Amino acid sequence: MSVLALKDVRAGYGAADVLRGVDLTLEPGTITCLVGPNGAGKSTVLRAVSGLLRPRQGRIVFEGDDIAGLSPGAVLRRGVVHVPQERGLFAGMTVWENLLMGGHILRDSAAVRRRAEAVAERFPIVAERRRDRAGVLSGGQQKIVEIARALMLEPRLILMDEPSMGLDPKARRLVFETITGLNDDGHTILLVEQNARAGLGIAHRGAVMDGGAVAIAAGGPELLDDPRMAQLYLGGHAARSA
Repeated sequence: MSVLALKDVRAGYGAADVLRGVDLTLEPGTITCLVGPNGAGKSTVLRAVSGLLRPRQGRIVFEGDDIAGLSPGAVLRRGVVHVPQERGLFAGMTVWENLLMGGHILRDSAAVRRRAEAVAERFPIVAERRRDRAGVLSGGQQKIVEIARALMLEPRLILMDEPSMGLDPKARRLVFETITGLNDDGHTILLVEQNARAGLGIAHRGAVMDGGAVAIAAGGPELLDDPRMAQLYLGGHAARSA
């Protein structure tokens, strides 16, 4: 059984549809990367899956249940976490306080702290900078803490929107290494990434979105060499030169 399947999903803002019949399937334990030009609907897919946007049509099936139209809280409780593109840490709070916020829907405070300690073992930056205010961390460090916070709910699906946006090359490498490490631990990840070469390079499956739908789907590395991707996404230039 697939972890997630979008079937003819249409959604948008106001009277306009951004997604115009999206079909997409994620297999367990894989990284799937969505690429495409600005406005193609990549981030809107994540918003529809996480409950931030209610589809007008279609089904979003997560682990066998249709979650289309559920509230963000209900989707979160089912095990789907969303790491948004925008910086999401509370700058005036410590790294540790930000981490604990990831378990805000849990009622057992002892369980929250146990999970926090386990996450800190997985992410050394959390343990090393736990007493520092989050606002003093570098952009890459903040993104790692955001990812760590998302693991507080022991998710079964992680949605990531442009995690490398605005980061320097060293920080980008760290973020992509973190994503592959999470996948090695068994997490299923749906990644939206403008850096097509880096995103597809770590993905098991890739999909190019165009005009609100999936135009091409293939293995991640193979998609980089597909001339149709160059035409749709890179204006006819060789994908490897991007």
